[in-house]
Amino acid sequence: MPYGFLDAMTTPSLKAAQEANGVREHWDRFEGLRAFDRFGEDEAAFIAARDSFYMATVAENGWPYVQHRGGPPGFLRLIDERTLAFADFRGNRQYISLGNLRANDRAALFLMDYARQARLKILARVEARDLAADPELAGKVATPGYKARIERVYVLHLEAFDWNCSQHITARFSRAELEPLLEPVRRRVRQLQAENAALREKLGAFGA
Repeated sequence: MPYGFLDAMTTPSLKAAQEANGVREHWDRFEGLRAFDRFGEDEAAFIAARDSFYMATVAENGWPYVQHRGGPPGFLRLIDERTLAFADFRGNRQYISLGNLRANDRAALFLMDYARQARLKILARVEARDLAADPELAGKVATPGYKARIERVYVLHLEAFDWNCSQHITARFSRAELEPLLEPVRRRVRQLQAENAALREKLGAFGA
């Protein structure tokens, strides 16, 4: 049965590695359905909540490069069930990903939710579009209030995606995720401080 992500990654070397580790027969007999060539509601919600992801490209000399991309939650936009887009914010101006994609438009993305120990991996073909050439798309990826200069828009055409298991993903929490959990503690601390201040005032009055 189709396994879109793994099918796309399968090469003779991969098959040899699987054979050497005793799992090739398992994948030859795979009977599930994991074509995953269109984003559904679960993926849409997951993507909309992300404030960062990792994108891997490959240089013409064969070296891979992994870049962290960050922004406000939802800066990676779902345009339709097979298309993503995001604003390319100005960074250190090395343009390694941009250069790699001009020679090879393939990219792999990891979208992480550390708090819930979930990972969505995506294979896509990427094109860079000029802001002036596509003002409608530029408007779709705009992030009002976010102080960053947009240089271009990246459009990602989905090839396949897959969900990874949570094994070995260390749970981590952002400041925004921790705030609702810490607020009750802060309230309790303020309450105790007020009670202590009141007790000290009373003791001071007795001493006088």
